[in-house]
Amino acid sequence: MTHERLPKVIVVDDAADLACVMAAGLRLQGFDVETALDAGAALDLMAGGTFAFALVDLMMPGTNGIELARMIREQFPRTRVILMSAYPLSERQLVLADCGAIGFVPIPFDLSELVCFLRGKLAATKPGDGDEGVPGGCVTG
Repeated sequence: MTHERLPKVIVVDDAADLACVMAAGLRLQGFDVETALDAGAALDLMAGGTFAFALVDLMMPGTNGIELARMIREQFPRTRVILMSAYPLSERQLVLADCGAIGFVPIPFDLSELVCFLRGKLAATKPGDGDEGVPGGCVTG
């Protein structure tokens, strides 16, 4: 039995263990996943391929998640950014950050809810369609 390969996702987190766990879980669900430990590495990887989603840690040294989200929005407008952090972020704060993020994943996260959210966003015909509202409650945006 073959599983359909879902689009590419990049996980950007300076905590290598968390990035690897998240990537492994998403791979088991059929996503094609790359990881990067900082903004520079993420942008380099993204220049070499098309990514449907970028899961970006909010609190990274150097370029933080909001700054990286803005760079991704400018350089790769078809990639949808989802911020993640152990620190809570309200929907209002996400909007005020004006970084183009479509959602927020609290850490620790529920992989099944994250996968459901990503698949729901893939059902939209193009980035920007269906990016308002959030199913499940794990991911807010």
